[in-house]
Amino acid sequence: MRKAIFPGSFDPITLGHEDIIKRGVSLFDEIVIAIGVNAEKKYMFSLEERKRFIEETFKDEPKISVITYEGLTIDLAKKQKANFILRGLRNPADFEFEKAIAHTNRRLSKIETVFLLTAAKTSYISSSIVRDVLRNGGEYEMLVPDAVRVQK
Repeated sequence: MRKAIFPGSFDPITLGHEDIIKRGVSLFDEIVIAIGVNAEKKYMFSLEERKRFIEETFKDEPKISVITYEGLTIDLAKKQKANFILRGLRNPADFEFEKAIAHTNRRLSKIETVFLLTAAKTSYISSSIVRDVLRNGGEYEMLVPDAVRVQK
C-alpha cells in the first residue's frame, strides 16, 4: 500500500495545497494530511479551525484523513506506517529548502519524499499571502477552498 504524509501548518489551506492533494490522490492509496504544531509559531487560525477547513474540503474523499502532530515528520510517518512524504513546490526557493529536508529525512529514516509542482494557476499562492490579504480586509476567497470562510 502506498501511503503518504502531506505535512504542513495549513494556516490556512490554500488552492495550491488542494491542487497538490487532489493530484496526489491518484498516486497514493492513502494520504494523511498532517497539521504540524509548532509552539514557536503564531497562527492566524486555531488548530481546530485549520483541521475543520481541511476536513470540510476533502469530506467526499475517502482516501484522505486529517491529523495533527508535534515533533519530527519522519517519526509521524513511521507511526502512521507511511512510505512517502508528499510536498508541493512553487518555485526554485521551495525546491532548495525542501531538497535539504528530503535528504535529511531519507538519511534519518529511508523515507522517500515525492515532489509535485504546483499548477501554474496556483503557483503564486501561499498561506502567508492569504493571511496578509485577510489582515488587510482584501478579497481572499479566490485563493482558498470554499471551506475557508471567515468573518471580516
